[in-house]
Amino acid sequence: MPIKPEHLDELLAGYEKPEDLLGEDGLFKQLKKALLERALGAELTHHLGYEKGDPAGRGTGNNRNGSYPKTVLTEDGAVEIEVPRDRNGSFEPQIVAKGETRLDGFDDKIISLYARGMTVREIQGHLRELYAVDVSPDLISRVTDAVLDEVREWQNRPLDTVYPVVFFDALRVKIRDESVVRNKAVYLALALDCEGHKHVLGLWIEQSEGAKFWLRVMNELKNRGVDDIVFAVVDGLKGFPDAITAVFPRATVQTCIVHLIRNSLSFVSWQDRKRLRAIYRAETAEVAELRLSDFEAEWGKKYPAIGPAWRRVWNEVVPFFAYPLQIRKMIYTTNAIESLHRGLRKIIKTRGAFPSDEAATKLLYLALRNLGVHWKPAIEWRAAYAQFTIFFAERLPTTIR
Repeated sequence: MPIKPEHLDELLAGYEKPEDLLGEDGLFKQLKKALLERALGAELTHHLGYEKGDPAGRGTGNNRNGSYPKTVLTEDGAVEIEVPRDRNGSFEPQIVAKGETRLDGFDDKIISLYARGMTVREIQGHLRELYAVDVSPDLISRVTDAVLDEVREWQNRPLDTVYPVVFFDALRVKIRDESVVRNKAVYLALALDCEGHKHVLGLWIEQSEGAKFWLRVMNELKNRGVDDIVFAVVDGLKGFPDAITAVFPRATVQTCIVHLIRNSLSFVSWQDRKRLRAIYRAETAEVAELRLSDFEAEWGKKYPAIGPAWRRVWNEVVPFFAYPLQIRKMIYTTNAIESLHRGLRKIIKTRGAFPSDEAATKLLYLALRNLGVHWKPAIEWRAAYAQFTIFFAERLPTTIR
């Protein structure tokens, strides 16, 4: 229901500076207090069945019985309100329920700050500075712990039956384990679905990897509805090829060109990087190997580590050369996985060691949720998918929305 201009004019009659609206005793806070108290009064009227002062309430066996003060935390700070009560004590407020001290929006603000990588103490200080609200660390932890139920639901949600490309990758984080800080790996599965949309299928925290771990992950994906993965793109994950082929026997395991390039670029000057691109953008595997040989001949002394690094994994690099450029580009393009890593590292780097696996899971999940809002299909996806359906006609739907 729109507010009439004359009412706004009346409210703003004494406005002179921003503090008159936004300050500790500003109009916004006064309005929130007045509206909450008016809504609570309306709820009590509905509960009793008669208006305040109405003679119809006599003899009903229940009536108004004053009010009690309550501090409510809102997204704009703390608001002191008076909550009405009835004689029989049967009134159950809805807008500010009994036992609740936080309005909708306040918990979301805490979770939003946590998702940006702020620690519990930093959130506490932020709320105190901006809203003059003292919030205990226990309250912040309880609010963020509520996310774990959402994480479990997300980690067990049904998945599509087939994915054209799934990138399996890992981040290293420090997690406290029995008073010892350990380096643990957070494994992520980033999938491109048949419409080109990106999805993180799940995250798993482990101190070590191996065939048993990856077999468990693959069976989890299978149990959640995945029947086929066309390309599984990995970066030398121990035990991965055997595990995925055991569960998804038709999957092509492809060494992650992104990681190979990333590792190589740390050795190469900016001017020489285009020579590396010429290798993985070659028309065929034979041409790519010739260009690698040319690179070694010309630049082997200047960059002695690059040639052997590519040679060691060459058999796992060449599978994607059997397919047209549109398909290969979806595999070697760095945007999908690089933007994911960049977003997560930006948050993780501000933290020391996480106190537990659950704390790391909460933060990473919330970060992934925020990052996913901005993901869009690649512009070239439709052309690429047309090629996918030619080469894998019996495995992929031929049309997409």
